[in-house]
Amino acid sequence: MKELKSILIIENDESLMQMMQEVFEDAGYRTHCFQQVEDIFALVEEFRPDAILMDYLLPGINGGELCAQLKREPVTNRIPVIICSAYPQVLLSLGSYGCNAFIAKPFNIDDIIKQIEDCISNPEQVFSGKLRRVERDAAD
Repeated sequence: MKELKSILIIENDESLMQMMQEVFEDAGYRTHCFQQVEDIFALVEEFRPDAILMDYLLPGINGGELCAQLKREPVTNRIPVIICSAYPQVLLSLGSYGCNAFIAKPFNIDDIIKQIEDCISNPEQVFSGKLRRVERDAAD
């Protein structure tokens, strides 16, 4: 049996985190969800994710800084990191932090799944600075 791909989701909005968890589990992924992070490296070591999806605005430290920490370390720099935020101008003004992709909220569920799949299959892909905004489906 094929092992499920694993996604570490870090999102401070509990209802959005639960929705993402359901969406990715329905799409065949194993998920590990957290609303805040004390030690990103401990989570990566424990869960060994194939990709990390994180909000930019988090308590204590922003998702961009967490991404930059991961990308600086040889043991974690190949893990795809996708940052999502309702404030895309922050990423444009401060830089991409080395993330592999960025998705603006609100997002389309199919788009975020495709973005995760693309990043897992091509972990060398780096965010180009071009924002993707796809309006939510009417069913959401």
